Amino acid sequence: MNMTLNELCDRIRKSPRSIRTDSRKVEVGDIFVALPPAAREGSGAPDLRSDYIRSAKAQGAGVIVADPRFAAGSDNGTEGASPEFIPVADARSALGQLAAARWGTEHLNFPVIAVTGTNGKTTCAYLLEHAWRSSGRKAGVLGTVSYRWPGHEEEAPLTTPGCLDIHERLAAMRDAGVDVAVMEVSSHALDQKRIAGVEFSGALFTNLTQDHLDYHDGMEDYFSAKRKLFTTVPRADKVMAINADDPYGLRLLEQLPHAVPFGLNLTSARPAAGLACTVLSDTPRGMELRLTWQGKSWFLSTPLVGRHNAANLSAVIALGLQMGFQPGDFSCFHEFCGVSGRLERIPTPKSGKGANVGIFVDYAHTPDALTRAQEALRDAGFSRIITVFGCGGDRDRTKRPLMGKSVARGSDVAVLTSDNPRTEDPESIMDDVMPGLAGAGEIHREADRRKALTLALDLARSGDAVLVAGKGHEPYQIIGNVKYPFSDQQILKE
Repeated sequence: MNMTLNELCDRIRKSPRSIRTDSRKVEVGDIFVALPPAAREGSGAPDLRSDYIRSAKAQGAGVIVADPRFAAGSDNGTEGASPEFIPVADARSALGQLAAARWGTEHLNFPVIAVTGTNGKTTCAYLLEHAWRSSGRKAGVLGTVSYRWPGHEEEAPLTTPGCLDIHERLAAMRDAGVDVAVMEVSSHALDQKRIAGVEFSGALFTNLTQDHLDYHDGMEDYFSAKRKLFTTVPRADKVMAINADDPYGLRLLEQLPHAVPFGLNLTSARPAAGLACTVLSDTPRGMELRLTWQGKSWFLSTPLVGRHNAANLSAVIALGLQMGFQPGDFSCFHEFCGVSGRLERIPTPKSGKGANVGIFVDYAHTPDALTRAQEALRDAGFSRIITVFGCGGDRDRTKRPLMGKSVARGSDVAVLTSDNPRTEDPESIMDDVMPGLAGAGEIHREADRRKALTLALDLARSGDAVLVAGKGHEPYQIIGNVKYPFSDQQILKE
C-alpha cells in the first residue's frame, strides 16, 4: 500500500530530509517532486516528467511525488530498489505542503503579508517594513530588490522565490525573531503556486496594468492569476486592502465584501468602510495628505512626490490599520525618503551645471508606471520633463509602442535608448518603440545607455526634471545572456 502525502509529511517533521524539484540535484534518500511544466512556458514543449523521474531514481531518490500517471516511471526495471511513489493530483500544492512540514512553517508565530499588483509592490513592501521597524519590531522582506531580515541580506534573483526557497527563508526569519514577514507576490508565482503552503495574514492589491503578456494569455488571464491571492490562497480570514481607484480592484471588491478599499477618489466601493486619501499639495519638496478612516481624519506630510506614492501610502495604511496600527503610528513616514530606484532622487550641485535640475531614477518599465512617474514630476511643478527610457529584449513586444506613447504624452523631451536588450538587437527594439513616439515634441535616439544619460543631462536646464526609467535598482545591463555592471545611479552621479 502506498504511503500518503500526509504520512510523508509526518515523517519529515520527525526526521527532516531533502526535497528536490531538480532531478540533477537528487541525492540518495531524497524526496523528488515531479512538477508539471509551468503554464504557458515553453508552449508545445514535451512534458519531460517521465525522464526526470527516471533520472531521480537513478540518483537514488527515496520517494517520488508525482501525478499518478507517472507511477510506472518510478519502477522501470533499472537496478536498485524502487523508490516509494506517492500519487498526487497537484504536485505544486503537494510541494508547498511538504516544504511547510520540512521547515516547520505550517503555523508561524508572526504574520506574513502578501503584496501584489503591477506597480508599487516594492515601494509598499519597503513602507510596510519601515512601519514595523519604526514601532520597534523586526521585519523580514522577500521582494524585487533583496531578500532580507535581521542579520541577513541577499540580492533577489526573482521577485518571489521558488516554493522551497520561500519556506526555507521564512524559517530563517522565524529563527531571527522577526515580528512580520512581507512578501512581494508576482503573477508568475501565483500561476506556478510558488506560495503553496504559506498562510498569509494580510494581502494588498495595488493595481493592474499591462505587463507580462509574454507569459499571460491576455489581461483577463493576468488578472485571474492575481485574483488567486485573494480568493483561493489561505487563510480565508486574512485582512485585505484593495485599490478602489483601479478597475480590477473594483472587480475584486465586488467579490470580497470584507476587504477594505482605499483610494484617492473613494466615491464607490463602500467608501464608508474604506480609507480615503486626499492630496492637499504636491511640490518638488513632497506632499501633504489628508487621510480619513471610520469618520476620523488626520494629516500626513511626506517627502515622497506624486499621486502614485500617495496611493502607495494609502495602501499600506489601509492594511496597517487592520493589523493593529493607529493613525499616529504613521508619522514614521514623515521622514521616509523613498526606495532605491523608485523615483529615487540623485543629488545635484548647488551651483554650476546641474543646479536646480531634478534627476530621478525609476524602475518604471510598463506604460502605466512610466505615465505615473512622469505625472508625478509634472504635478510637482518642474518646467520640462526629459525622459530616458527603453524596453527590455525578449519580453512583451506589444507594450513597446505603448511605452513610446506614454513618453510622447508625458514628456517634453524623449531620449530613447537600450534597457536590458538581452538577445535582441537594440536597434530593432527601438524601432518597435518609435511608432508610439509619433507626435513627441523632441526625440533623441541613442542605443548606448551611458551616452543617452550624458545626452539627457546636457539637455537639462534649471527647473527641469530628468527621469531615467526602466532599470531602477538594477546594477547591471543584460546584453546577450551576460549581466554587465551598469548602474544608472552611479553613472548619473559621475
